[in-house]
Amino acid sequence: MSEGPEHVVRAHAWVSGRVQGVAYRAFARQVAMRCGLAGGVRNLNDGRVEVEVEGARPDVETFLGLLRKGPTLARVADVQIQWEPATGRDVDFVIWD
Repeated sequence: MSEGPEHVVRAHAWVSGRVQGVAYRAFARQVAMRCGLAGGVRNLNDGRVEVEVEGARPDVETFLGLLRKGPTLARVADVQIQWEPATGRDVDFVIWD
């Protein structure tokens, strides 16, 4: 069974813990690119990292599982996820300023 547009999902996530200054955004981008996902990642002023990601649901779930681990220097305390309808507006995964 092929993955049609109805299987494309979007997740909006907020990651807390020691996730800034530890290459977390670069890690998220690398994993997203490896999973073939689109979206972006940014640091928030409150110390969290915000991630928006879109793609096939199994790939997004794999990505979110890896976000919970993070890169070596990170210490992820929590990942809050909000599922949203896919928008199709992103074609790459970028680090937002």
